[in-house]
Amino acid sequence: MRKPVALKDHQRERRSFQFRALLAFVLVLLLMAALVSRLMYLQVSEHERYRSLSDRNRIQLQAVPPNRGLIYDANGVLLAENRPSPTLSLVKERIADLDATIAELATLVTISERDIEGFERRQKQRRRPYEAVPLRFRLGEEEIARVAVNFHRLPGVQIDAELIRHYPQGTSLVHALGYVGRINQQELKRLDEQNYNGTNYIGKLGVEKFYEAQLHGTVGVQQVEANARGQVLQVLSRQDPIPGRDLSLYLDLQLQRAAEQALGESRGAVVALDPKTGGILALVSTPGYDPNAFVSGISSRDYKALQQDENLPLFNRALRGRYPPASTIKPIIGLAAIDSGTIGLRHKVWDPGWYQLTTGGRFYRDWKRQGHGRVGLREAIAESCDVFFYDVGNRMGIDPMSDYLGRFGFGKETSLDLPEAHGAFLPSRAWKKADRGSSWFAGDSLNLSIGQGFLVSTPLQLATATMVIANRGTWINPRMLKSMAGQDAQGLEFTLEVPEKKRMDPVALKRDSYWDFIIRSMEEVMHGAHGTARRSGAGSSYRIAGKTGTAQVLGIKQNERYDAEKLAEKHRDHGLFVGFAPIDNPQIVIAVVVENGGGGSSAAAPVARQVLDSYLLRESASVVSVQGEGQP
Repeated sequence: MRKPVALKDHQRERRSFQFRALLAFVLVLLLMAALVSRLMYLQVSEHERYRSLSDRNRIQLQAVPPNRGLIYDANGVLLAENRPSPTLSLVKERIADLDATIAELATLVTISERDIEGFERRQKQRRRPYEAVPLRFRLGEEEIARVAVNFHRLPGVQIDAELIRHYPQGTSLVHALGYVGRINQQELKRLDEQNYNGTNYIGKLGVEKFYEAQLHGTVGVQQVEANARGQVLQVLSRQDPIPGRDLSLYLDLQLQRAAEQALGESRGAVVALDPKTGGILALVSTPGYDPNAFVSGISSRDYKALQQDENLPLFNRALRGRYPPASTIKPIIGLAAIDSGTIGLRHKVWDPGWYQLTTGGRFYRDWKRQGHGRVGLREAIAESCDVFFYDVGNRMGIDPMSDYLGRFGFGKETSLDLPEAHGAFLPSRAWKKADRGSSWFAGDSLNLSIGQGFLVSTPLQLATATMVIANRGTWINPRMLKSMAGQDAQGLEFTLEVPEKKRMDPVALKRDSYWDFIIRSMEEVMHGAHGTARRSGAGSSYRIAGKTGTAQVLGIKQNERYDAEKLAEKHRDHGLFVGFAPIDNPQIVIAVVVENGGGGSSAAAPVARQVLDSYLLRESASVVSVQGEGQP
């Protein structure tokens, strides 16, 4: 008999259900335990870490760049300032598609290929994540409005108000002040990364470059709260930056403009110094260029045009132009001759219009074809007699001439705060042997005695050497800076330390009366009956000591005459002049070079007279005006 089959076993089903329920309960407990454990780990053990990460997303540290110091002339006229400029910038980390964003922005504002190239270059130079990189500078008000209303669909796009350098005088002072430009990759490597965090500009040339540390200031920092789009909601804390110090220069803008006006369209240079301080009153190199084009980045096309300009506007003639000093060094050669005992004060030479080292040898011509007759040193300086100095140069030889010229700063760079200044070149016997593999010849000495041959100098060197004469041997290094203002806005005299290699000993002569003799000889140049610059000195209410010079660009053959009309303009002589005034109490020293302008008496001396009048007669007028105040 078959066993009956049970259709339902309630007891078994109950046991199965209880087991499954217990298993599910245990599983839930385990999951709950894991969840609580994870929550404990995240909320307790890792609390500080995740709070820091959260704050990093919400709170940012931003660098606050300092305001760059301003630059003023000696009379308080602003030469370099800072102007606000709206800048369109992008934060790469907040942009999903950079190219698409730039394309979208291009529909709102004008974005050129140059802007994009500059943006890509600056992006490679970016120093830290989430740093905004400028795309377009100097946005207009309408452009700002168009971008602003589209911020909601342009994450990572922002408009910053950036202060940028501006030079209100334009081309007038570029060769004296220099300019600032955007920091490049090479400069980044040597800069203090922390102090330049948030700074996009650095001094590139001139005063802006030399005093970069003082003008830049110290960076500040602020802690800000930002939303998910990176927009700043509030400033939580702030450490203000320390602005750069303001500089006051010896430069006189009125005199600078007078020198530029006197040069006119000519290529050339003018350097004017204060002999009592060494302060540079004017430093002109024409033609110039607008430094404002270089601040935010000049286009390749515009820069190439400046480079290819045959007048070389980028070239600083005042500091780097190397010209034969010609007859402007004759007072120094004369001093060397009498102080070294080569000749006496009464030494005279017969000048028939030429000089020969040997009978039947080469003729060394005087500028005056018929000669000057019998002349002494005073007449030789006043009338610029070449034959007299040929004779002196032959008697003295290279060694004393090179030695004395070196004492006056030739062949040396002695300025204290002009980084582009050049030392030019002073020849010597040892140099020619080592460099040319040749001995020094008597003909070389003759050429050197009239400032030709191997010797070249810059206009700044000519002015400096003349300043030593005006100071009767006392050396003062040329400088631009007069004073520096600190945070208290008080003008502070700033002492420039003279580096060892630029320290010059006073020029001590055996007799102090030699200074008077040479200076009175230079006075004859301007006010004597036969002085080469007597026309420029005529009618002056003050006495001027000066010396003209005419530097050959092309050599002239033995039996040929110089004819400027037959030469291309670039092959014509340079006109030079050096001098100071008033003689008894020098207030200003000047050096002028007019490229391819012809003779120094016709081209350079009139320029110098205009500049001297502008400075000294203005000073006299000011004194008269002050004395007249309060009188009945």
